[in-house]
Amino acid sequence: MSITVAVSGASGYAGGEVLRLLTAHPDVTIGAITAHSNAGERLGALQPHLHSLADRVLQDTTAEALAGHDVVFLALPHGASGALAAQIAERSPDTLVIDAGADHRLESAEAWERFYGTDHAGTWPYGLPELPGQRERLAGARRIAVPGCYPTTALLALTPGFSADVLEPQDVVIVAASGTSGAGKSVKPHLLGSEVMGGMSPYGVGGGHRHTPEIEQGLSQAAGQPVTISFTPTLAPMARGILATATARYVPGTDPVAIRQAWQDAYAQEEFVHLLPEGQWPTTKAVLGSNHVVMQLAVDEHAGRVIVTAALDNLTKGTAGGAIQSMNIALGLSEQAGLTQQGTAP
Repeated sequence: MSITVAVSGASGYAGGEVLRLLTAHPDVTIGAITAHSNAGERLGALQPHLHSLADRVLQDTTAEALAGHDVVFLALPHGASGALAAQIAERSPDTLVIDAGADHRLESAEAWERFYGTDHAGTWPYGLPELPGQRERLAGARRIAVPGCYPTTALLALTPGFSADVLEPQDVVIVAASGTSGAGKSVKPHLLGSEVMGGMSPYGVGGGHRHTPEIEQGLSQAAGQPVTISFTPTLAPMARGILATATARYVPGTDPVAIRQAWQDAYAQEEFVHLLPEGQWPTTKAVLGSNHVVMQLAVDEHAGRVIVTAALDNLTKGTAGGAIQSMNIALGLSEQAGLTQQGTAP
């Protein structure tokens, strides 16, 4: 039996990526496709790469249009999902709602209000299956909060060390470069090609980036105690992809072999997350268009630190791919359905 799926925010990058992946999903029929300011437009005019859906006309994003489907993906700006999800629940309580926005990721209402400036909409099961115990929480869920792209990268990079008690919870530093699609599709002067090409720039410096509390939340859960991070994002002259370098002090006296073993054990059975052979380092091109995460680590004995570098596609595993992977688990489907480990090259 085919599963009916609706996608909101379909004119944006995240919504478009959800649709791209769903067109290859063997168990899915795509129902309503909605947008806000672009309602009434032909999808092919806004997402010309989605050839099989090009003649579909975008409906207005309303609970009426989205309710009644088996699954609804909300690919909306932060602050826009909470009220709409509640309205969908009133009309269609059995619908699986997957929020690709930020509204339901944080457990702390105080942190949400500090970083986002609106009322907290509540907390849903977290859509990052590779975290310890998370698949069990997603199985049968009817509400899922998709992680941010930076938190997906950072949490996958460092969680094995905190879960194995080989990393110290203070002095954790993460620096990550992202492609411009991470900022969304709205026109912004600093994202113009002439501004971005040929250079890199930092933003959200000094603890101000909204993904900081989300990363700290996940690492603290893995460590069983509060973890404090310094997170600096940078903008890279590429359309998509994230390359993150995360470092933390290791517990004094820990054998470097045991440190690497913690990451090998964590991801040995994972389909989409891999620790590369020693000497091979991640590149964003290797994961372009895939749901795959690649990483490498080094033990800096001089500084007493572990350095993990991880790469993923921010629109695929970092957003839409992670959302579909979580949907598959929630509905009891093959976790790999509609997804691929294979990138594109050159």
